[in-house]
Amino acid sequence: MLDRTGKNLTSKEIVYKSIIRFKTILLEFWLMILRWVGYIPIHTVRKFFYIMSGINMPFNSTIHMWANFFNPQNITIGKDTIIGDHCFLDGRAPLKIGNHVGIASQVLIYNDEHDLSSDSYDNSFGPVTIEDYVFIGPRAIILPNIKIGKGAVVAAGAVVTKDIPDFEIWGGVPAKKINDRKIKNPNYTLGRAMLFQ
Repeated sequence: MLDRTGKNLTSKEIVYKSIIRFKTILLEFWLMILRWVGYIPIHTVRKFFYIMSGINMPFNSTIHMWANFFNPQNITIGKDTIIGDHCFLDGRAPLKIGNHVGIASQVLIYNDEHDLSSDSYDNSFGPVTIEDYVFIGPRAIILPNIKIGKGAVVAAGAVVTKDIPDFEIWGGVPAKKINDRKIKNPNYTLGRAMLFQ
């Protein structure tokens, strides 16, 4: 038997790859169920399934409807954090989202990208860390190996390819610094998420 690169596999490698493939199929099936769960317009029900799937999040944080995931067990969300509808949260490497973080609708956070210089088009995984009091605008994209500092703001539609320091406002494609955030000692809470969202 040959692998996708044409290499002959030993029987031990075939068994190992078969086990990995089976686990992958089970995960893909569960991700489909989580997608269906995302249509339930009750926060508590969705949170129950998300926590059961391995997302480490408190009950006072919210993921709005229609979210999608990869490997939810590597996702950690802090307290009083609200994640907007249609967001994509990638847990193929650690994804840590802090406290009092506002993530708007349709934000995509990736922990994996293909290595374009690899002969076999391998994956290149990297963690994403979003510190406390960050705001990420609608349709922003966060790529792997990124840290967004405390109190930073990512403008709508930005593509973040570099770390963002604390309390800076970044926007554009690729994202660059456009201003500083005026508050330096935030102490607010985001409050209650909208019902039926």
